[in-house]
Amino acid sequence: MRPRCYFIAGTDTGVGKTRVTAALLLAAQAYGLRALGVKPVAAGCVRANGRLVNEDALLLQRCSSLSPDYAAVNPVALEPAIAPHIAAERAGIALRAAALADQVRAQEASGADVLLVEGAGGWLVPLNQTETMADLAAALGYPVVLVVGMRLGCINHALLTAKAIRASGLELAGWVANSVAAEMDFLAENVRTLEQRLPALRMATLPFFADGCTPEQLNTWLDATSLFGYSS
Repeated sequence: MRPRCYFIAGTDTGVGKTRVTAALLLAAQAYGLRALGVKPVAAGCVRANGRLVNEDALLLQRCSSLSPDYAAVNPVALEPAIAPHIAAERAGIALRAAALADQVRAQEASGADVLLVEGAGGWLVPLNQTETMADLAAALGYPVVLVVGMRLGCINHALLTAKAIRASGLELAGWVANSVAAEMDFLAENVRTLEQRLPALRMATLPFFADGCTPEQLNTWLDATSLFGYSS
C-alpha cells in the first residue's frame, strides 16, 4: 500500500523545516504509523566515517521508523553550506528534478506508512540552470506542508509561496507558524492574518526556543490530526 506522502517546504532557509519534519515523524508514530523522513538534497555536510553526512538529515534518520540507511534519507550530500545548485556545480554533480523524484519514490516501497520529504531552502531554490525545488515537488505531486518563519515580511513570503504551490498544481495540506526570534511585534495579529488568507489549516504556532529543542518537545505543540488522524 502506498504511504501517505507530504512535501515539507519553507518560506525561506532557516525557518525550521527540519525540526518540523522531525516532529511530524514522531507525530505519525504516535498514531501507530511507520514514518520515514527524506531530505533529497542537503548542502553543508561534513565527513564522518568516510562519507558526507548532514546534521539535519541525521536528525530525520534518527526520528524515522525502520532504521533507514543514511543514503536512503539523504541521497545527495553536498559539502559546502551554500545554495544546492552552486554546491552541486562545485562537486561536479548534476541535480535533476526527475532523478531526485525517482530516488524519493523508491522509498515509497520502504514499508513506511508515512513518507515526509523535506525541501532545501525556499520554494524556488534552484537545482540547476532551469529547474528549482518547486520542480521536484511538482514531479512528486505530494501535498505540501508549509513552514512559515514568523518575522517581519512573513505574510508576503507565506502568501507568495502558497500561491506558487497552487500554481505548481499542488495542495497546501497545512502550515506551521514558527517563531524564529525571541520577540515579534504583533505575532498574534500576523498569525491571524495568515489564518484568514492561507487556504489550509494551521497546525501549530511554535514559540521561540533560545537553546533549541528536541523533536519530542516540539511535537507537543503540533496538531497533526489532519495529516495522520484517519484510517487509510
